[in-house]
Amino acid sequence: MTPSASTFTVTVEPSGTAFSANADETVLAAGIRQGVGLPYGCKDGACGSCKCKMVSGQVVHANFQRKALSVEDEAANFVLTCCATAHSDIVLESRQVTPAGALPIKKMPTRVSSLVKKSDDVVVMQLQLPANDAFTFRAGQYIEFILRDGARRSYSMANAPHIGPGLELHIRHMPGGRFTDLVFGSMKEKDILRIEGPFGSFYLREDSDKPLVFLASGTGFAPLKALLEHMQHCGITRPTTLYWGGRRPGDLYMDDWVRAQLSNMPQVHYVPVVSDALPEDQWTGRTGFVHLAVLQDFADLSGHQVYACGAPIVVESARSAFSAQAGLPADAFFADSFTSAADKAA
Repeated sequence: MTPSASTFTVTVEPSGTAFSANADETVLAAGIRQGVGLPYGCKDGACGSCKCKMVSGQVVHANFQRKALSVEDEAANFVLTCCATAHSDIVLESRQVTPAGALPIKKMPTRVSSLVKKSDDVVVMQLQLPANDAFTFRAGQYIEFILRDGARRSYSMANAPHIGPGLELHIRHMPGGRFTDLVFGSMKEKDILRIEGPFGSFYLREDSDKPLVFLASGTGFAPLKALLEHMQHCGITRPTTLYWGGRRPGDLYMDDWVRAQLSNMPQVHYVPVVSDALPEDQWTGRTGFVHLAVLQDFADLSGHQVYACGAPIVVESARSAFSAQAGLPADAFFADSFTSAADKAA
């Protein structure tokens, strides 16, 4: 029975978590509003992170990209909670849901405290938060910058919550991008920017002792850096292999930072991978696609968890290959994909 004609009950199995959803909001938005930790990434029907099976009920999808939900997925009753509205009581199946009590989402002004160029096209930005307004987040989550016309640009926090009180972001220049052209052009220290967050379900699941594979391409390293800081702070010693891929060695813009952590985190193994090194780079390390380097080292991922972040083609290639070739369970792959030029990019 529904509470009213325009409000429906969403139940998530196997946890039994239940919440209400209005007919004018997406299932994901309803969950976030009520503190239910459904998995998600882009909130725009592009990355597929929120995809889960609908056991019963009826939903209607707004616009989405087929790479996130294929025709075969729809036929098998999978839905994207970020763009699906309930038209009846529904039962979903998701083993990645977390209990009620998600962190509060806030809008606030921030001040640019520093801009440090780490490579030709990557800047590390430090943001100062208001002293009188607490901002809590999980390592791996992201914020959205709210531009003057209401447009938004999303970036992952590159620091763990205990390293603050500000936020660290890694921003790659996308020529022609409204926000990144500003960052690499006229932006300066003490500028005020408006943000909202935290968002995202890309954070370490600590109810497992499975060994970890971290996979990053380019600035997808940012949230994985935060996860490493969190693990060190909390004394988490699960065996971890970090694969970081770039076209050329300079794309691994904090390689020195990673290497400096290894003496303090003996459980972490670091594998940098370069796909298009030039002779002048004098690169002698691993080459090729970063997700294939993982498969070369791990023929069997059935007992692992994988956390992947970066370009969509890298994340989706990894998701598919790790499942098909190395036996990785679908619910052991956690991803944060840079979904489009307007999201986590420009």
